[in-house]
Amino acid sequence: MDGNALTRHGTTWRCASGHSFDIARQGYTHLLPVQKKRSADPGDSKIMVAARQRFLNAGHYQPIADAVSHTVLAELPTNTTANCLDAGCGEGYYLRQLRTAAGGDGHSLALMGLDISKWAVLSAAKQAATMPGPATATISPWANWVVGSNANLPVLSGTLDGLLCIFGFPVYSEFARVLKPGSILYQVETGPDHLRELRDIIYPRTKHTHMPEPPQPAGFTHRSSESICYHLSLTDAGSIADLLAMTPHLYRASAEGRAKAAALTNLQVTVDVVLSRFECH
Repeated sequence: MDGNALTRHGTTWRCASGHSFDIARQGYTHLLPVQKKRSADPGDSKIMVAARQRFLNAGHYQPIADAVSHTVLAELPTNTTANCLDAGCGEGYYLRQLRTAAGGDGHSLALMGLDISKWAVLSAAKQAATMPGPATATISPWANWVVGSNANLPVLSGTLDGLLCIFGFPVYSEFARVLKPGSILYQVETGPDHLRELRDIIYPRTKHTHMPEPPQPAGFTHRSSESICYHLSLTDAGSIADLLAMTPHLYRASAEGRAKAAALTNLQVTVDVVLSRFECH
């Protein structure tokens, strides 16, 4: 990509320089150059994406989605169409929740979900296409879904009214570039007790440490942080397996730890995350 604006023509994006990018029949666009890949299949695997899709669609993280949607919609402008990006969108759960919430309060949103995992973006596009809206059979009706990297966002500078980074990998210099001055970065990160009970089972020793205050990255001013903490009851082995598979703990745990988790049929676990707001300079 050369940094020029892309204009959609049917199922293709084109720029003034003549470059074109096809929208796949599933409804997403691949904008991650081969030279920017760190592996042949970067990001979350197909198995991780499927596990996360099942877990999130079961509503286990609904309080997080509700808090994010409420906070974002309280600040996005209502007198115009607001541009919002989910950087590291995964399978699109939080953008779907935001879109549903926006539909009830008069907001007009132009949404984009971006992830480095093609499996995540494929899942997001497929699920988005099943939501009501003026769609063709092949194109998502209400959002653009893109395979890309937070390190090189395919977004024009100073064009976003809001940016989500939920359990993702923030690249603050890029986030500051694409946000309008005064717009907000909404970041969700794990708190000190997040999944503590699961971690106690799969790791020989677990350190419980106090989490420091969120950093104030260059280009931003920290405005607020909100703790979202609740207890979750998982009553079947499938949900527990999905929770483990959708987190890095699956790969960090020893074989013994994974075996202990696989033997569980119920689990009471703490969800502890922090939603922070950063204003772009």
